[in-house]
Amino acid sequence: MALFPVHHPLVFVFGVLGNVISFMVYLAPLPTFHQIYKKKSTEGFQSVPYVVALFSAMLWIFYAFLNTNASLLITINSIGCFIETAYIVMFIAYATKQARITTLKLIFLLNICGFGSILILTLFLAKGANRVRVLGWVCLIFSLSVFVAPLFIIRQVVRTKSVEYMPFLLSFFLTLSAVMWFFYGLLLKDFYIAGPNILGFLFGIAQMVLYLIYRKGNKKVTKDQKLPELAEQIVDVVKLSTMVVGEVNLVNQCDNGGQDNSDKIEKKGLEVIVTS
Repeated sequence: MALFPVHHPLVFVFGVLGNVISFMVYLAPLPTFHQIYKKKSTEGFQSVPYVVALFSAMLWIFYAFLNTNASLLITINSIGCFIETAYIVMFIAYATKQARITTLKLIFLLNICGFGSILILTLFLAKGANRVRVLGWVCLIFSLSVFVAPLFIIRQVVRTKSVEYMPFLLSFFLTLSAVMWFFYGLLLKDFYIAGPNILGFLFGIAQMVLYLIYRKGNKKVTKDQKLPELAEQIVDVVKLSTMVVGEVNLVNQCDNGGQDNSDKIEKKGLEVIVTS
């Protein structure tokens, strides 16, 4: 079996382009962590985006191992796991005691318990090709829930008439990344990869349009206009375990009946990155 099976000449092209652009997106938080390192403090920054991004990368690696046609997902998400882990380690090193405890709890709940549950449920409750289908739906639902996050930034931009927390270049590269992974999934005929990136593309275009409209607006946001806490912005990904159980049951029912058969950035808040 080839390491990078290609069913269409452009599959490899879009996969490589998606890897390159997604790598650039993964590096987007570097200025944030440079600031954390210089000040030896996480200040108002949150760890949630990086823990969620790590969880997303872990999911897509698992999916790519089950679905051997999507091998190019392994490369970029492996890099993503390394980068996000480095971010989290630095965050924990300079965070306050309370923020450190909160981060460790989130890692245990999401990346250990959540991913572990998905791993066990997929491997033991689903059989054969249904494993890819179940995990594909989990990845799709999670990616869609994360892509909803830009709605809160869009609302904030409209309300404050300020693009302080929505850098144009990041919105541009996230949109470009969504396009690459959409065509990669489309050419592979993989709905689980292509589907979420349709939403990512639409939100990316909306962010860039808003940037062009409000780029000359307020440069700073007042204290009362700050973005709401990330806890109010990010869909409760812990509910994924429940979704998996429901999906596994649905797949098993189908089998008994004889049927066959995946970025926005806020300097002090939101930097969720998803590669799919």
